[in-house]
Formats: sequence, structure tokens, C-alpha cells
Amino acid sequence: MLDIHQLHIFLTAAETLSFTRTAQRLHMTQPSVSQHIQALERHFGCELFVRNGRNLELTEAGLKLAAFAQEAVFLSARIESEMASLNRGVVGHLIIGCCTTPGKYILPKLLASFHDQYPRVRMTCNVMHQRDAIKLLLEGKLHFTLTSLIDDLTPELESVRFICDRLVLIVPPDHPWAQKGEIEAAQLLEGRFILRESESGSYAAIRSALATKEISIHELDTILTLGNSEAIALSVREGLGVGFVSEKVIECLGMKDVSVVKIKGLEIERDIFITRNKRQPSTLIQNTFWEYLFSPKNPFCLCNNEVENLAINRGVYERN
Repeated sequence: MLDIHQLHIFLTAAETLSFTRTAQRLHMTQPSVSQHIQALERHFGCELFVRNGRNLELTEAGLKLAAFAQEAVFLSARIESEMASLNRGVVGHLIIGCCTTPGKYILPKLLASFHDQYPRVRMTCNVMHQRDAIKLLLEGKLHFTLTSLIDDLTPELESVRFICDRLVLIVPPDHPWAQKGEIEAAQLLEGRFILRESESGSYAAIRSALATKEISIHELDTILTLGNSEAIALSVREGLGVGFVSEKVIECLGMKDVSVVKIKGLEIERDIFITRNKRQPSTLIQNTFWEYLFSPKNPFCLCNNEVENLAINRGVYERN
């Protein structure tokens, strides 16, 4: 009979392509990992890895097993969760991937509220680039993502517009723009900017908004690129330049040493979506969380959100 534990070890080895790294990740010894893999190979009567010294490569049989093993391990975890829930209510582990701003300023409040309702639930929030989050969601390694990215070419993904994130222009208090309070869009070309990296959702939102004013983001004098909004806000406070950050960053940090400047006729907004993989079997906890999103107990209650509640599938908006 197949051993789910051995399949889990095999999947980790298939991902790392190293018995040593597999042992480190699973807190096992390397010989123990090797023994479990060899046991699986004896069971199936074929090699699962080609061993070239310390390097591993999946055989054709290994590639085929990896696809089935992922389903089996996922289903095993679901069975454990569902059976435990019969006696103890909603229990289990919820894993969410998100981009920077939602991960720091939106998700904590949502998860804290959810945990108050379901205290037996463990939660993990992984902050990462949006495309990495979507990739892991498709691979079944995340249960949900919270990003501004929609993959409209992948039918198994279902997204719900969660909240509208407004980006604002901030400058040091002694900056000439701070005295005016509002500038023309064309004046942006006179500034020295601190921006997020080009792969970020913030960058994409800024680029799209500027394009409506026939301004290319590449025309901005960008003196510094930083990986998160707090770093931009702090750099602006120190007088290094000006930048765009989420309004929520300013609200949460309570920064009084920067000034928000309006841009005449220009609003920069991005929608944040919660996405799930409909093709992956859902556990009780995942279904409960999805339903909670539409519950009045949710502090960002989607049914009453200022952003119209829309389900998105393959780029087509459908009213719930």
C-alpha cells in the first residue's frame, strides 16, 4: 500500500532535486530520505530519479508520479482536515500568498477577524511577487492569493474584486509642490522620483494612469527604485525625492513628515483581488474562508464594499 508520507518526501525531492535539501526542509536525515525514495522505487519497480553524483533529475516515471502524488497528498490533507472538523469545528491550515501592500496593510486585519471567528485555524501569509503567487496557486501550494493581478487566460482561477487601493503622490513638507497642494500632470516631469520595481502592481497602476495623460512612466526622472512602499515613504521623508504610495501606507504609518499632493485630473487606483483555484479540491476551512469574505463579519465585507462586488472568470466580469 502506498505511504502518503513517502509521497510527500518524493514531492519535496522532485521540487528540490536534492536529497540533502529535502532532508533539511523536512527535518530528516539524508540517508532516511534516500531510503524512502528507494522504497517507492521498489514498490513501483522503476527508477524515479536519475542520479548524477549530487545532481538529481526526474525520470519519465518520476514525472508521471509527481502529478499523481500531488493530488494524493493534497487529498490526504483534506481528509485529515475534514475528519478533524467533525468533532472540533473548523480547523486546519490556511495558506495565502499576496503582494506587498495587501500583505502588510489589508490581510492582517482580515485574518485577525477570521481567526476571532475560527480560533482553531492556523494561517500563513507569504508576501511575494504577484506572478509567483499565481504560479504557486496553480501548483496547489497556496489556497488563495491577494493581488492586483488577474490571470484571464487560466479558466481554473476564480477571482473576486476585494478592495480598491488608492495611490497618492507624497513629497517632503518643504517641497514646492507641498506648498501648492495640487499640480498639473505635466509638472510630474520636473520631479525626482522614487518608484517601486517594474514588476509590482503599484508600478503598473502608475504607468496606466500616466498614460491617460500621455505621459510615459519612463519619462519620469527616477533616481531610486525600492522594493516596498514603506521604504519609499521613509525615503521621501528624508528628502531624497517624491513618490507614489498606497494611501493605506500613510494611514497605517501615521506619517506627518510627508505631504500628499493632488494631481489635477488624475486618480491612481488599482483593484485588489482574492483568487482561488477552482480545480483544486477545497477543504472545509477553505470553503469557510471563501464564504466569510461575503459575510458582514468580514471587516472589508465584499457585499457592502464601495467597489462593486464582481466575480471574474477568464477576464469576464459577472455579478454575484
